[in-house]
Formats: sequence, structure tokens, C-alpha cells
Amino acid sequence: MHVPDGFFEAPVTVGAAVTSVAVVSYAARRSRDELSDAAAPMAGLMSAFVFAVQMLNFPVAAGTSGHLMGATLAAVLLGPWTATLCISVVLAMQALLFADGGLTALGINIVLMAIVPGFVGAAVFSLLGRCGRATNRGRAARAGVAALVSVPASAAVFAFLFAWGGAVELSLAPLLSAMVSVHVLIGIGEGVITATTVAAVLAARPDLMRAGARRALA
Repeated sequence: MHVPDGFFEAPVTVGAAVTSVAVVSYAARRSRDELSDAAAPMAGLMSAFVFAVQMLNFPVAAGTSGHLMGATLAAVLLGPWTATLCISVVLAMQALLFADGGLTALGINIVLMAIVPGFVGAAVFSLLGRCGRATNRGRAARAGVAALVSVPASAAVFAFLFAWGGAVELSLAPLLSAMVSVHVLIGIGEGVITATTVAAVLAARPDLMRAGARRALA
């Protein structure tokens, strides 16, 4: 999902950069309400975990691989605003140190890999919470489903943006179909990793969950 430089025309690149700066700046203020003193160190641990795990790719189909985005995982454990900050820091470090995603495309990558999947995943997780029992197994399963949904949702946003202002002209329908179908498969891997990680945290240290997250998990 990392977008390189030159993939989008200037209006989309600039618009995404302005949007990401505005959202990340607001997230910096809102994250203070999401994190307790005990949970604050977990934000740093989450950034380090996502940074490390994103280096590992898993095969999806012939010639295609995927990796964890981590936005939904961070949103479930820390809240969507803190998740936006964590994943944005990871993306900035990847772009600066490893050229994984272009510097001019950093705003687009933050929109696609931090903002969209984080808030979509948080919304799905919250919605599913109204339908199931408040058990640790159920919470982990909800997190996995939310993560699965968040990946093709982000791919769909990419398709719409590229059809509108991509560097080459492509029609929306085939691009949307190709992106979503592949990223559903990637989303399955995302869901498994997310569910497993949330289950481990709930089993070992449920006290590390932010207060707001505990209410959402109920």
C-alpha cells in the first residue's frame, strides 16, 4: 500500500498532504484524552511493533504480497486518534530511513494507511461490539474482523483517488475491482495478526488498555 513519489498528480498529493497535517495535528491534541498515564508507554511500543512487523511480508497470490498496516490494531488498543499518530510516525520513519513510500507521497500514505484504516476499523469494531458478548475471545474476533474490513476500505479510497488524479489514466471500475479483491486477501492476514495480538494483550495485561478502549470493548 506504500505509495511512491510521482504516483499521483500534484492536486491529489497536495490535498492529501494538507489533510494529513490537519488530522495529525488534531490527533496530537485528542490523543491526550485517549491515553491514561499507564497506557501512554504503550503508544511507543505500538509504533515500534508496527514498524518491525511491517518489514515482514506474507504471500497473497502469484507475484503479490502483503504486510500488516496496524492502524486498526492501534485504534483498538489505544484509540483512533492515538493510532493516527503512531502509524504516521512509522510511515514518516520508513520514508526517511528506508525510502519505503515517497516523501512527497507521505501525506497520501498517512491518509491511506493511518487515517482511513484506523477510523474505519474503530467504527467497525464499535459497531460489532453492540452485537456480541463482552468476552476476551469475542473482543479479539471483533478486532480481527474490523482489521480485515479496514484494508479493502483503504484500497477502495486509493482507487477513487487514483481514478481522479493518478499519474496515468485508468478507469475506476477495473481498478477498484483489482485493488479491493487483492486487499481482501491481505486483509485476512491483517485480521489474523490483529486478533492474535489483541487476544495476547487481553490475556496478559488488560490493564494496559486505555480507559476509553475498555469501554468500547465491553
